[in-house]
Parts: sequence; structure tokens; C-alpha cells
Amino acid sequence: MSTGSGSEALVAQGDELAEAYAQMRADTQTQFAPVEMPAPENSEPPQWLKDLLEWLGDLFKPVAQGLVEGWPVIKWVLIALGVALLVFLLWRLFAPDLFARRSRTATPQDDWVPDSRAALALLEDADRLAAEGRFDEATHLLLQRSVGQIATARPDLVDPSSTARELAAEPALPEGARKAFGVIAQRVERSLFALQHLGQDDWQAARDAYAEFALARLTGSAL
Repeated sequence: MSTGSGSEALVAQGDELAEAYAQMRADTQTQFAPVEMPAPENSEPPQWLKDLLEWLGDLFKPVAQGLVEGWPVIKWVLIALGVALLVFLLWRLFAPDLFARRSRTATPQDDWVPDSRAALALLEDADRLAAEGRFDEATHLLLQRSVGQIATARPDLVDPSSTARELAAEPALPEGARKAFGVIAQRVERSLFALQHLGQDDWQAARDAYAEFALARLTGSAL
């Protein structure tokens, strides 16, 4: 193909593009100029809204002026209220616990022991489990029931967060109760947390500790 024929072809294509562009520009359905948006009608708020805003402004203007003028005093009043609220919340959080601790430091009831019938029933149920070789369950039953007995006699000493170790060190309990709890709690903790199965010796030590304390009066009267 020669150079001359190529140039003629380019010229012909350019003429065709120019003609097509001219036809497109001549089409009135095609938009080339930017469209001017009409101004919105009723751009201003209605008069009733202006009146309402003006009335509200007049109503709260004295309040705003009073806050500005009295802010030095209002600031200290708010600080005092905040401090009072903080003290009240702290009192509500810690005062019940302080009163409970004070009551727990009362003179121990050295003569308190569980009801003998309840103690014998507990030992009977626990012995039944131990006879089946379920020493962990038998020892745990001793602990659960004895905690219930203390909660009935001294509800001020037992709450949902109390642990057997805490009860074993509770000064308001008789020495015999603390000793029994210490022996039983030690074995229950080893069973539950150290995952060590209790044996016959563990069960017997826990049973003897509970029986020595809970049946002290019954044994004494028998003698």
C-alpha cells in the first residue's frame, strides 16, 4: 500500500467523523449545555416556625443568662453534689460488708453444735455413699450439709461467696466447728481442684472430725 493512499483514507475517516459530530450536535434531543436548576420555591421557613423559634428564644433567654451569671456558684454546687453521690455509692458498696465483718467478730458461740438428729441423719447418708466406695461424694456431702447447718444457726456468717476455707478460719465459730471444717475442707478441695480421688482414710478422717464436733453433746450425755 502506498503512502498516498493511506493519507487519503485518514482524510476520508476524518471527514466522516466530522460529519457524524455535526449531525449529533444538530440533534436537539441531545443536551450539551449545563442545565440551570430552578430556585426552590418557598425557601424561607414558614412564619409560624419563625414565631415559635422566637418565642422559645425569649423563654429560655433568662435561664441562659442566669446560668452564665451564676456559674461560679453553680459550679461548686455541682461539685458538691458529685462528691456526695460518690460518698453515697461507696457507702452502699462497702458499709454492708463492714457491718457484717463487725458482727462476725462478736463473741463466738462456744456452746453451739448442730442438732443431733440432723447430724446423725447426715452421717447416715454419708456412710451410705462411703459404703459404696464413693468417698469423694460422701466427704463433699459432709461439707455441704454442715455449711447449711451453720447458715441456719448463724446466717450472718454465711453468704453465697463464702468458702469452706473462710469458714474454717471464722473466729465467730466454735473451735470445734473450725477444726472440723478445716479437716473436711482440706480433703474436698483436694478432690475438686487437685482432682485427687479420696480414699478410705480421707473419708474416715473427715467423718471423725465432724462426728467429734457435731455429736459432742450426745457423746457427753451418754457418758
